[in-house]
Amino acid sequence: MPNCCHYKSTPRSPETLRQLQNRLNRIIGQLGGISKMLDENRYCGDILTQVAAVESALQSFGYTVLQEHMETCVVEGVRAGDTEILDEALGLIKKLK
Repeated sequence: MPNCCHYKSTPRSPETLRQLQNRLNRIIGQLGGISKMLDENRYCGDILTQVAAVESALQSFGYTVLQEHMETCVVEGVRAGDTEILDEALGLIKKLK
């Protein structure tokens, strides 16, 4: 298995890809629902509730990808002596806060 971070790509199993795509597709569906709510001039509070749900789902998605990154790319990088990958990981964690 090639070092995923050296090539800046991560080989994922078909099952992992399917799960990530399913989660992302649900988020896209939620965004479409918000767009429809706007078209229907729905109550602001209802729209904001859906915005909060999308933000939460997207953050959860990001943390799932981050966990995968930490368990694969970061571990492989450290094992190969690349300690700079830890700085990259910290930067990514800050972006997701």
